[in-house]
Amino acid sequence: MALWGACLLLCLLSLAQVSSEQNTKARQKPVASKKDGVSLKMIEDLKAMIDNISQEVALLKEKQALQTVCLKGTKIHLKCFLAFSESKTYHEASENCISQGGTLSTPQSGEENDALYDYMRKSIGSEAEIWLGLNDMAAAGKRGGAAVGKWFDKRCREQLPYVCQFMIV
Repeated sequence: MALWGACLLLCLLSLAQVSSEQNTKARQKPVASKKDGVSLKMIEDLKAMIDNISQEVALLKEKQALQTVCLKGTKIHLKCFLAFSESKTYHEASENCISQGGTLSTPQSGEENDALYDYMRKSIGSEAEIWLGLNDMAAAGKRGGAAVGKWFDKRCREQLPYVCQFMIV
């Protein structure tokens, strides 16, 4: 009888263990499918974070390049200016500035014009004439006359040094 009781107890324990394992497996299935759903959401979130990080890295690279320009050139208000002493036509100079992420310099105020003139005088030479990003191609040649730090007409085919400007972001 003691043997019969021990055998019954052993069978009950085995049955309880098998039942427990089945319950655990049954419980794990919904959790696993829930994990799969969370995993897809997590993957989408990670992709979004990677895209954001990539955009931030690109902006940092632009800022670093701009800082390099500002260190080589000068900073005036919210712009960095970089002088090029090599002479080019108006269109060549403009294209070169654009290819580097800037434009030909375009002073927007008298103060900015004076600061640009001082920088140009120090970097290119006091008697140098440079290309600016302004033009009067529609009415070329109707204005003229050179003055210190003033704007004047030139033919676009002439070759002059130039100054590129880059906006600080």
